[in-house]
Amino acid sequence: MSQCPPPLGPTCWEGRSSICRASSPMVSVLLRQKAHTDKKEASKGEQTPLALGNMLGSMAPRVRAGMEERIAECGQRQQGVAVGAAKYIVQVDGKIGLFRGLSPRLMSNALSTVTRGSMKKVFPPDEIEQVSNKDDMKTSLRKVVKETSYEMMMQCVSRMLAHPLHVISMRCMVQFVGREAKYSGVLSSIGKIFKEEGLLGFFVGLIPHLLGDVVFLWGCNLLAHFINAYLVDDSVSDTPGGLGNDQNPGSQFSQALAIRSYTKFVMGIAVSMLTYPFLLVGDLMAVNNCGLQAGLPPYSPVFKSWIHCWKYLSVQGQLFRGSSLLFRRVSSGSCFALE
Repeated sequence: MSQCPPPLGPTCWEGRSSICRASSPMVSVLLRQKAHTDKKEASKGEQTPLALGNMLGSMAPRVRAGMEERIAECGQRQQGVAVGAAKYIVQVDGKIGLFRGLSPRLMSNALSTVTRGSMKKVFPPDEIEQVSNKDDMKTSLRKVVKETSYEMMMQCVSRMLAHPLHVISMRCMVQFVGREAKYSGVLSSIGKIFKEEGLLGFFVGLIPHLLGDVVFLWGCNLLAHFINAYLVDDSVSDTPGGLGNDQNPGSQFSQALAIRSYTKFVMGIAVSMLTYPFLLVGDLMAVNNCGLQAGLPPYSPVFKSWIHCWKYLSVQGQLFRGSSLLFRRVSSGSCFALE
């Protein structure tokens, strides 16, 4: 009967987090399943690379908010989208402009990490049955479904708790478009949002983010499981001359295990590209019609819902706008006007 060895190497969400460091805040920044342990061992000197990484990662939401068109207008397109955005911000707003929105962004990451760590204590992962190479296909699939459900629960809860800080971070960054200073500190931003939009204002754009997370987790885990189960041959050996079990018993599944150890990571890259539109729509909804010029005409239409936003971007051919920080995507139209 077919067997499915346990997944090794980077987990599904670790793969997504490493991808998001370069292209998104969603997923967005730390290797979440290792961050809780690493945080206890981190020294003060390690905080500088973290802040620098978040600063560079903040280019992605700015590009998604329409800065890509401004980069092209300024003639900095040949330098790459990320570099062009950074130079344009420094030119207009000084170096301090690169760090706007950093505080709520770091707080959001920390809150998400703490939430996941707390949930692991309340619902220990030890109770989740791990996939074993002794399991048949039906049993291994059941365990994968149970493990994915556990990951989905943790991610959805951490996303909901950290999303208000993500909204504040996005608005602090995109107010650069209109040279505004409406959102500055975290506490003052909380007061403004609650006064103008009420409690729901902290959760605009949450649904597409949650849908993207759920689709990513299930797509990545199930694809990795079926690839490991049906496409990876357990009989492959990495010994010179193709020695079998009798001549070198310890190397029987070495190549197969090496391949399986990175299946989830590779699948994470592929699935994250497919779920990128959810991230884009969620970020645009977070700043739409909030009083900032970046979320109002002529820079952006006022969307009735995230579905309306999705349809508009689809018609414009911009569902993957900002997905690459190196190359600019050419679309049939532009959502944002130029000055």
